[in-house]
Amino acid sequence: MTSVDADEVVALAQRLVRARGQNPPGEEAATVAVHAEECRRRGFEVTLEEVAPGRANLIARVGSGPGPGLLIVSHSDVVPPGDGWSGDPFSGDVRDGRLHGRGSADTKGGLAAAIVALSTVDNTADRPPITLAVLVDEEELGLGIRHFVRGLSTNHHIACLVVEPTSLQPVIAARGDAYLEIDLTGRAAHSGNPSDGRNAIHGMAQVIAEIERWHDELAASPHPLCGPATWSVGTIEGGQATSTVAAHCRITADRRLLPGESASDVRNDVESRLAALDLAGRGLAVDVRMTMDMPGFETPVDDPIVDDVAAALAAAGAPAAAPTGWTAACDGGFVASAGIPVVVLGPGSVAEQAHRPDESVAVTELVTAAKAYASLFQPVARPSRA
Repeated sequence: MTSVDADEVVALAQRLVRARGQNPPGEEAATVAVHAEECRRRGFEVTLEEVAPGRANLIARVGSGPGPGLLIVSHSDVVPPGDGWSGDPFSGDVRDGRLHGRGSADTKGGLAAAIVALSTVDNTADRPPITLAVLVDEEELGLGIRHFVRGLSTNHHIACLVVEPTSLQPVIAARGDAYLEIDLTGRAAHSGNPSDGRNAIHGMAQVIAEIERWHDELAASPHPLCGPATWSVGTIEGGQATSTVAAHCRITADRRLLPGESASDVRNDVESRLAALDLAGRGLAVDVRMTMDMPGFETPVDDPIVDDVAAALAAAGAPAAAPTGWTAACDGGFVASAGIPVVVLGPGSVAEQAHRPDESVAVTELVTAAKAYASLFQPVARPSRA
């Protein structure tokens, strides 16, 4: 078993947590700078690709030999800490065997483990290449992954490991996600004579009720690994004053996509459902916009990368875990859409720690992840993809 330095993993994870990287508003630069410095110090070939002003994807490579190699994907941004923390959200402190701070689980702890594991790889011209892509904007609109996958080729990458908090369970299927904005426009009038106006808030109540009915319908057809597709209305705004009939109302809604589901088909279905409500008959104009879409994915359980990950976890002493699915979405769907098989694996829990106050990850999980990654990164002879 290739050895990794546990103290090095923790120290790097602490440095990354303390580098912040909140998104919104897209402040990944300090975190990317730490990644670049650490990768260069270890002798990796490092490239920075600007995606938006002050926001760069980091691409690091180890080995330059022939043949397709492994792709590792993760992200440099973290969600804002929000309220409810019992201490500094970016402390990076280790207490009671856990690393604390925003991003410790999602996903700077896992990235620290991956970088230290890459340091154990023979970085020579005879080594099939391993590419690490640390991407911006995963937590919002996916600008980083959309930029990265342009021209991504199966000839260069035999498989992809996505570093995200899965409690060290190999995830071979994940839902995608789509954000939609729905606007209704009516006509203002004095509330003393509401029939003179066209109330957009009243109309939106119909829309929300329809979305809730649709959510309940989807629950009847779950994916065997990922569960059902879902709807959730996240925000609503409208009206101008209590004494005025509301001339405008807007909602934003989150639609989780099953593997293989098309976001554009969902949008078409939304428009069909809204048309059936006959909002125009109430004097209301409807506008639907999709502001973000992220595909889901499913990797066949018999793909070689699934066995490789299982063997790596066993070599690291991790408890045996069958391949499973994920209700969360991640950048892996974009990679899978390019024809590259994907497994998501990392320390920490997306359900119990990510995006919550007092986020933390067990140090033992960080070290086990680093050991598993180091085992996985050893070269495996495979034929090139046609």
